[in-house]
Amino acid sequence: MVAMVADSLVAVRPLGSALGAEIPGIDLARDVDDTVFAQIEKAWHDHLVLRVRGQSLSDLQLMEFSARFGALDKVPVRTQGVLAQDDPATGVAPEGRDFVTIISNVKVNGQAIGGLGNYESVWHTDMSYNPVPPMASALYALEVPPSGGDTGFSNMYLAYETLSDALRRRIAGLHCIHDASRNSAGELRRGFEDTTDPRKTVGAEHPLVRTHPVTKRKALFLGRRRNAYIVGLPIDESERLLDTLWQHAAQPQFCWTQVWKPGDLIIWDNRCVMHRRDAFDGNARRVMHRTQMCGDTPY
Repeated sequence: MVAMVADSLVAVRPLGSALGAEIPGIDLARDVDDTVFAQIEKAWHDHLVLRVRGQSLSDLQLMEFSARFGALDKVPVRTQGVLAQDDPATGVAPEGRDFVTIISNVKVNGQAIGGLGNYESVWHTDMSYNPVPPMASALYALEVPPSGGDTGFSNMYLAYETLSDALRRRIAGLHCIHDASRNSAGELRRGFEDTTDPRKTVGAEHPLVRTHPVTKRKALFLGRRRNAYIVGLPIDESERLLDTLWQHAAQPQFCWTQVWKPGDLIIWDNRCVMHRRDAFDGNARRVMHRTQMCGDTPY
C-alpha cells in the first residue's frame, strides 16, 4: 500500500512490518528539491531503510544525493588484494575516488575491483569500530547476480524495546568494544593481528544502548558479534550476555530483506539498523557503489 498525506509530494510504500519503505516514481538525479528531500528524510527516519528503484546515477549524482543527508565520509582503508581507488579499472569516476567504495566480487587481471567478494557478510553495523561511526550508508546496484547477494536489515529500536524490563536494566550503562580487526565477511584486515581473546579486542568502545540524536529513541548498538567484549565483565559473563542480545536482535520479526535489481538505491540509518548479506555464486557479477555519511559519537 502506498501512503500519501496532504500536501505530500512523495509517496511512501512500506516494505516490511519492522522496517523498510520504497519511494516510487522519483528520479533522484532530477526530482529532489528541498521540499521533496525533507519528505524523503522524514520517511527515512520513520522507516529506517529506504529503497528507490530504477535509478541511473553517476558517481557524482550518487554523492550529491547522499550528501543531502550529511557530510560524506571518506572511503575506509582497503584490504590487501583490492585495486587502488585511483586505478581506472575500478570503474569509479575520478570525482568519486575519495568517497565511493566499491562492493564487488569482480576481478580485473586477478585483482578484485572492490571488497567483500561473494561470500556471506554477517550481521553488523558499518564501521562501528571507529570512535565516530558513519550515520548512514547508501548502496547503489550496478550489476546483481541472478540469485543470492540479498541484503537483510534489522530494526535495533524494536530489538531494544522488546527486551524484558530486567534485561534493559541489566545493560543500562554498559559499554562494548567493537572489533576492528576483521571485516563483515570475516577477513582479517591488513595491519591487524588475530586474537581469540575478546578482552584483547582492538576497536572503539560504545554504549550497548545508544540514543538516536534526531528521533531520541533508544536502540541496541551491537556492531558485530565476533570478538565483541563488554567492558568490565568477566569474559564468560560478557559472552553469555552478548549471545543473549544477539539471539534476540536477529529474530525474523525485526527484519526485512532487500532482493536487488540493477538501479536500486538503498539508504539505511547506521545508528539504529544492522545489516547482513547472503552469499552468491562467485561466477556471477555483483557490483555496488557505496557512499557513507559522517556520524556522531554514540551516547
